[in-house]
Amino acid sequence: MKEIRYVITDALGLHARPAGLLVKEASRFPCAVTVGVNGGAAVDAKRILGVMKLAAKQGMELTLTFDGPQEEEAADAMAAFLKANL
Repeated sequence: MKEIRYVITDALGLHARPAGLLVKEASRFPCAVTVGVNGGAAVDAKRILGVMKLAAKQGMELTLTFDGPQEEEAADAMAAFLKANL
């Protein structure tokens, strides 16, 4: 199991467009990907409604966990995605 953390710097937070892109990026990998905010309950990062339900704002910390095949590659790709988009 691999875990990464990222503090949202985008002034708009995790709004619809980056949430959709996050789901699309997470769906590229066969491993399970979950995302949670500030240590709260985690949701499936491959489900747009769950990601939107987080209502993550600027300054909140996202915690992504990866479990299964290609988890290292998924973690690296998601870390790069977060830096580029949030």
